[in-house]
Amino acid sequence: MDTEGFGELLQQAEQLAAETEAVSELPHVERNLQELQQAGERLRSRTLTRTSQETADVKASILLGSRGLDIFHISQRLESLSAATTFEPLEPVKDADIQGFLKNERDNALLSAIEESRRRTFLLAEEYHRESMLVQWEQVKQRVLHTLLGAGEDALDFSQDVEPSFVSDMGAPGRSALDSVEVAYGRQIYIFNEKMVNGHVQPSLGDLCASVAASLDDKNVSDMWLMVKQMTDVLLVPAKDTLKSRVAVEMQMAFVRKALTFLENSYKNYTMVTVFGNLHQAQLGGVPGTYQLVHSFLNIKLPGPLPGMQDGEVEGHPVWALIYYCLRCGDLSAAMQVVNRAQHQLGDFKTWFQEYMNSPDRRLSPATENKLRLHYRRVLRNSADPYKRAVFCLIGKCDIADNHGEVADKTEDYLWLKLNQVCFDDDGSSAPQDRLTLAQLQKQLLEDYGESHFSASQQPFLYFQVLFLTAQFEAAVAFLFRVERLRSHAVHVALVLYELKLLLKSSGQSAQLLSQEPGDPPMVRRLNFIRLLMLYTRKFEATDPREALQYFYFLRNEKDNQGENMFMRCVSELVIESREFDMLLGRLEKDGSRKPGVIDKFAGDTRAIITKVASEAENKGLFEEAVKLYELAKNPDKVLELMNRLLSPVIAQVSAPQSNKERLKNMALGIAERYRTNGIAGEKSVDSTFYLLLDLMTFFDEYHAGHIDLAYDVIERLKLVPLSQDSVEERVAAFRNFSDEVRHNLSEVLLATMNILFTQYKRLKGVPAGTPGRQQRPLEDRDSLLRSQARALITFAGMIPYRMAGDTNARLVQMEVLMN
Repeated sequence: MDTEGFGELLQQAEQLAAETEAVSELPHVERNLQELQQAGERLRSRTLTRTSQETADVKASILLGSRGLDIFHISQRLESLSAATTFEPLEPVKDADIQGFLKNERDNALLSAIEESRRRTFLLAEEYHRESMLVQWEQVKQRVLHTLLGAGEDALDFSQDVEPSFVSDMGAPGRSALDSVEVAYGRQIYIFNEKMVNGHVQPSLGDLCASVAASLDDKNVSDMWLMVKQMTDVLLVPAKDTLKSRVAVEMQMAFVRKALTFLENSYKNYTMVTVFGNLHQAQLGGVPGTYQLVHSFLNIKLPGPLPGMQDGEVEGHPVWALIYYCLRCGDLSAAMQVVNRAQHQLGDFKTWFQEYMNSPDRRLSPATENKLRLHYRRVLRNSADPYKRAVFCLIGKCDIADNHGEVADKTEDYLWLKLNQVCFDDDGSSAPQDRLTLAQLQKQLLEDYGESHFSASQQPFLYFQVLFLTAQFEAAVAFLFRVERLRSHAVHVALVLYELKLLLKSSGQSAQLLSQEPGDPPMVRRLNFIRLLMLYTRKFEATDPREALQYFYFLRNEKDNQGENMFMRCVSELVIESREFDMLLGRLEKDGSRKPGVIDKFAGDTRAIITKVASEAENKGLFEEAVKLYELAKNPDKVLELMNRLLSPVIAQVSAPQSNKERLKNMALGIAERYRTNGIAGEKSVDSTFYLLLDLMTFFDEYHAGHIDLAYDVIERLKLVPLSQDSVEERVAAFRNFSDEVRHNLSEVLLATMNILFTQYKRLKGVPAGTPGRQQRPLEDRDSLLRSQARALITFAGMIPYRMAGDTNARLVQMEVLMN
């Protein structure tokens, strides 16, 4: 029976399930009990959220209704208020209403003026902010650029070889970062500046620097300075600026002549050293002179007969070799002596050479030059005698593509040969293969060959010489500056060029060390002289600020991108970085007089420089240093203004030995004493604030020391807060005249004053009742006075238009209640 009942039940359940699945409107539920419970909780929370606002309104109505407030009407009034119409243009009224029309027009004009003023204010604020950001970013860029050494791609190479570290050379703190060479150069710079400042005849900076080379016992350095002195010993061509003077034909011809003279003298010295070092082989004798010297030199250089030599010999040596080496030593007379001895074998060469020798600029006439070049192309281009080809190319300035490697086997020889072939006239008579300009030679050496061709990293002096002798002074200095051990030489070569007005400087301070500017002729490079000096002095300005100042003096006529004097800017940064305020800018004596500093020697108006440094210190947040500097510059307004800013946060603190408050207190008292002694005063408001802060500091010192009565006397004399109901209005009116530095301390002043009154009240209440001589009436009067003073403080705190610290009013009320 039971089995049949369960079977029927199962059948009914299956039928019900089948009917349910057949109905498409109902969703098919596939959730367990736990999922159903979670879904129910979510529905309940949504319902509560919707009703929570209504519940909150009900609770608010109950709370405020108990205080007599109708929240329904208040909310309606708040909703009816609209700020949108306050500054919206008013709608014009009917034309007939003239008064209303005029009123609306007036209001519209006022509103439009307000809106326009608001718009301009925001635009002006944005513009000021943008300009400030640009100036700051420019300063950051300058600092970043000044930390990168070198030029071009090398400036961004941070490898260990290119970016040297000064850490190992710095030594212990306080020791000089200068090495012996830099010290020697620095001494000469000091001598030079001393004579310049004292108005003496300007000495030769090149001679002073060359004397350093003599003491170093380094032939490379000595030769370098000899070359610099010879190359710069030229007459300046009158011009508006250095660029026009440097690119003038007369100036470039002078540079080439000086370079040839240097190379010829150097080679003559080399031949003499070679001959006197090999006297037995040289067989020196005969009449002293270049001819005999060259003859003996060839005994060493060409001991045996050479194949291919033409036109015979003179005293056992090839005639063209003798002529070439006489020319290489710069002695045209000796070369003419050889020509005269072999004139029968040389044809027309004697005539051509005589014309060349007598020419002031070592140049044949166009007709003679064309004849010689024609003869060279027809007969000598493929000649087996290298010396003959070289001599003809020198005299006729032809076949510039031939490097004459058999004869000019050294860089100096090659350079001498090419400089002899340089032409300056542009008459159009020369073919391209026979015309070599100075710009072409410069490009070939600097760009086509470059540093790798001359192995500049192994032979830096040689590459410097190549660039300098071809009048590429800026490129030569920039290259030498990148070599760490030779940096000091490069800087002082640049200083010599700068003083002689031969240095082409970059127009912008942010330019690379070596740069090319648009509008300049080809192959003209400019040196960032300001950056060069600042990079050099960065190494030792922290340890040797005196020496750095000597170098900055060279920048006295230079300006940065903002038009600021570079000498003043560098001095400002130097003083702030080194913190040597007293040594560099002078010191203030106790009597208020100023003891001169190093800067007094270089600047007539030291006050402007000191003010500049003080302003920089203030901008960097070094307020205490700025105060001392402004006092040096005799600017009492700034001194007192900054002292007020420094004193305001600390006057309420408890004094402790060596604390900030103690240091600033001593500093402020010293200033106050000096100013009162010398009768110095600042602006009235700043001056009064300063002395009021000092008095408040005295009040808090007495208060913290427990001297309640003394502190009370001080605050009573200051009349800062009311101590009677009658003076409340007066003190509230006076409060509006106080500066922010005083207002910031008002909370502490009120609390301290209330504490003093409360302490006096407790002390009064603590007097025993049976004290002999006690008079009840005066005690009651004193008790009433203290409570009245406390109420005056509470009233004052509530009336002043100033928001004090959060719990100030609560603490004041609490103490006043305890007194009642």
